[in-house]
Amino acid sequence: MSEFEVLKPLIGGMLIGLASAILMLTKGRIAGISGIFEGILMPKSGEISWRLFFISGLIIGGFAMSFVIPERFDLMTNRTIEMIGLGGLMVGFGVHIGCGCTSGHGVCGISRFSPRSFAAVPTFMGTGAVVVYLTNQYIGG
Repeated sequence: MSEFEVLKPLIGGMLIGLASAILMLTKGRIAGISGIFEGILMPKSGEISWRLFFISGLIIGGFAMSFVIPERFDLMTNRTIEMIGLGGLMVGFGVHIGCGCTSGHGVCGISRFSPRSFAAVPTFMGTGAVVVYLTNQYIGG
């Protein structure tokens, strides 16, 4: 593994942490993507513009990176669009049940020493690993 391969995720993680800290310091909000997106779907007065900018930045950033490093965006899967859609719905349901998502619990919750996040992160990571394993073994992967 080259030095640059180690630096990319380190720099990326630092940028995610910095963005989360800035949002917490400037808006007093946790950078949980599902909660931010939910606030767009069910807006409160004065809460929609920053949420739209945040989500737009994620989409624009991903789109821009698909031009910079297109090989990272190759979708090499034999999953059908129905399976991908079902997976997305299941993730959304899990986010609702768990009162948060990977970014909310994993990035912001753990860093704030949230007991709920310390329970949620191993639960969703472990469940995800088991589901991927079972899917690959029994449905084909």
